[in-house]
Amino acid sequence: MLPTDERKRRVYFISNNTLVESPIFQGFVDKLLDHVSESVGALQIPVEVVRTNPIPEETFWVNLLGKGYPAPNRNFRWCTDRMKIRPTTRFIREQVSKNGEAILLLGLRRAESTHRAQNIAEREQRDGFTRLSPHNDVPGCYIYTPIKDLLDEEVWLAILSSRPPWGGSYRDLVTLYKNANGGECPFVTSTDDSPSCGSSSARFGCWTCTVVQKDTALDSLIAAGHEHLEPLSDFRKRLRQVSENPEYRSKFRRTGQPGLGPLTIEARKMLLDELLKTQAEVETELVSPLELRLIREQWAQDETQAVLRELAKTASLEECN
Repeated sequence: MLPTDERKRRVYFISNNTLVESPIFQGFVDKLLDHVSESVGALQIPVEVVRTNPIPEETFWVNLLGKGYPAPNRNFRWCTDRMKIRPTTRFIREQVSKNGEAILLLGLRRAESTHRAQNIAEREQRDGFTRLSPHNDVPGCYIYTPIKDLLDEEVWLAILSSRPPWGGSYRDLVTLYKNANGGECPFVTSTDDSPSCGSSSARFGCWTCTVVQKDTALDSLIAAGHEHLEPLSDFRKRLRQVSENPEYRSKFRRTGQPGLGPLTIEARKMLLDELLKTQAEVETELVSPLELRLIREQWAQDETQAVLRELAKTASLEECN
């Protein structure tokens, strides 16, 4: 271990909140980050917790309810870049600009999915199996994936056989995954074929996510006693239903070309009313006052543009006559 006076390289714990994370999961993350911030000083290492968020103009609700983007699907997954990638990338670029370079440590693993395993293999082939791989989009940033070859069971074994360096335990983490997996969590304690929490299908993400057909984690949390989240599950289904119904979509794209366009102003207003009712039911802020202002400003812009298009169309018809 380095002597105290040689620990000069700053380390950042980066956590991105899309602002539509599962409330139970985000509550756990916020509590953990607060604990790390309070306790890390005793370790005498230059560690800082950094929280990133999408900019107000790129939040989920401003895009969907303001600009009329339909709920994300596999063919139009507009949310990931705006809400997850861009906020963190902005912070990384800032550090590279200040320090010349940065190393990004990621907990990616081959065992997570076939797609993830393929991406890791392609990166290894491209970069020559080095420990540090150049970031695709940020010159001067290098990616390090220390647990890429660990299986799910090995990750859980490492967690259960250790304690967090900042104090406390992993008890809340275990409980979180247990509840999100329908109460089942038979940890591997021998060489038999028992599954572990790590092989659970539960994955935490945005409660608004309509890319997946079923939010297993959210449904399991509701079944585990978090019944107050049920309105979120219902509203998520409502988002998909409205977005997939052509009656709620403009007949013109934002470019003015004919085709299935954004949600109509009427549909956006209807969904916002329903969202505010849902917010009252769960007694948790789902959409901020700033987002509400930006949403209504976008409506005003779109309504003005619609009027101008109609006036232009009328003028064109009069010229023809």
